[in-house]
Amino acid sequence: MNRTVNVVRMQLINKQTFVWVPLIVLGASFAMSIAIYAILHSSGLPGPFYGGGSQAPLWVLLFVGISSLTLTFPFSQAMSVTRREFFFGTMLAAAMCAVLLAAVFAIGGLVEEATNGWGINGYFFALDWVVSAGALGAAFFYFVMAMLIFMVGFWSATVYKRFGATLLTVTWVGIGVILLAAIWGITSLDAWVGVITALVEQGPVGFAAWGLLVTVALGGVSYLTLRRAIP
Repeated sequence: MNRTVNVVRMQLINKQTFVWVPLIVLGASFAMSIAIYAILHSSGLPGPFYGGGSQAPLWVLLFVGISSLTLTFPFSQAMSVTRREFFFGTMLAAAMCAVLLAAVFAIGGLVEEATNGWGINGYFFALDWVVSAGALGAAFFYFVMAMLIFMVGFWSATVYKRFGATLLTVTWVGIGVILLAAIWGITSLDAWVGVITALVEQGPVGFAAWGLLVTVALGGVSYLTLRRAIP
């Protein structure tokens, strides 16, 4: 366990990757979103105003997941860290980052609801569907989304390290083809209303639970791939 904690410390040596860059992106996205809401409010529009800016810090974790392997894994092997210790230590560091973001989003949502959207009916954190399950449900949703996006980046990096860029590219092309086929199937069956209704009825907690299963599955595949990856 001590060696796993040391991996967390190793990942956090450069706090910009796991802490400051996500928070800077979050702060910049929040400031720009509120500025846009204020402009709309001053023009006489009643709102409520919603935007997609809150996704920005989550997508940063995609690149954090990639860099946490490609930049740190070779160094860890030189320091005689086992692949198991590296994997679980990195996951623990990612979970800490995800908890931080989830707490910020949950508290921000409560503040927005208490202040009527910062007094201008504009909402960055308290997206209507996400906060329908309460602050804890919203925190769980954001935590899982952060971990899922991180894991997608980490898994991509393990495939790259083990099999190279060609197979990684083919894999992502294959995933794109599967998604395109799914979209075609839903459209041809005229089933979009049913699909969207099912997703909405899941609620943020139910949706996040499915996301957690995907995260665990990607984690398992990443761990098995990492055992044979070349530093």
